[in-house]
Amino acid sequence: MAPHPIIQAIIDFSAGAVGGTACVLSGQPFDTTKVKMQTFPTMYRGFIHCFTSTFRQVGIGGLYRGATPALIANISENAVLFLSYGLCQDVIRIVSRMDKGAHLSDIQKASAGSLASIFSSLAICPTELVKCRLQAMHEMEASGKIAVGQGSTVWTVVKTVLKTNGPLGFYQGLTSTIVREIPGYFCFFGAYEMCRTKFAHYMGTDKESIGILPLMFSGGFGGACLWITVYPIDCVKSRIQVYSLAGTQKGFMKTFMGIIRTEGFTALYSGLTPTMIRTFPANGALFLGYEFSRQFMMDAAGN
Repeated sequence: MAPHPIIQAIIDFSAGAVGGTACVLSGQPFDTTKVKMQTFPTMYRGFIHCFTSTFRQVGIGGLYRGATPALIANISENAVLFLSYGLCQDVIRIVSRMDKGAHLSDIQKASAGSLASIFSSLAICPTELVKCRLQAMHEMEASGKIAVGQGSTVWTVVKTVLKTNGPLGFYQGLTSTIVREIPGYFCFFGAYEMCRTKFAHYMGTDKESIGILPLMFSGGFGGACLWITVYPIDCVKSRIQVYSLAGTQKGFMKTFMGIIRTEGFTALYSGLTPTMIRTFPANGALFLGYEFSRQFMMDAAGN
């Protein structure tokens, strides 16, 4: 018997939080490298140079810089995302005039994920802004864009944003976040579900019984499709959120065109290598944590 809708919502919310935690713990060093390369593309020769330079300059802790807001960001984003994902599947059923609880196709689930991303964008934008600024703090200080020690902790960054721009300052980059999330999560959930379907057909079982490695590969494949689709938008978002600390923030289109004019189109893909390396362990861990914790709670709720 299916749990009560409120219980189901709590389960989806909690499972998303578990998945978000697993995602950060497994992928944060690669995310830090990505943000540094996005915001200072001429400072590093490539992924290995950026990774090793960061490790030499600030140690392993530097690669986990911004981990606290990243945890808050991913827990809040994925909790809201998977809660909304479940609710948006019901919306898709209503729009498609399907019975409650009816099986959705992979494309319909992708559409539900795309719709759910609008709500998760509101949850992730403030914490991602703080995370990106912390991750690029060393480069901002080294380039003279800000004074040394201006915002070296989560709290000092938060105070700077509040003092400079007020509460709405945390939503700098919201437009580019939403523009990134809607197509990105269509590809994310669509690729994840289709990959699981292929594994299930090949193994002669259902999607819930394909095993850990196929599940993690499906999550990683979904993440790879997301980033290949929306990476330039994410690059623009990172620039907006980091450079606004130095008072040089511009809108999405001005930032986008400025990068193309001054640095070329390839600058929009700076940091793609660590992102693609990160996506399989991080998103594999995300869906592993989500699916297993969700199933555990569903079984507990059914007893």
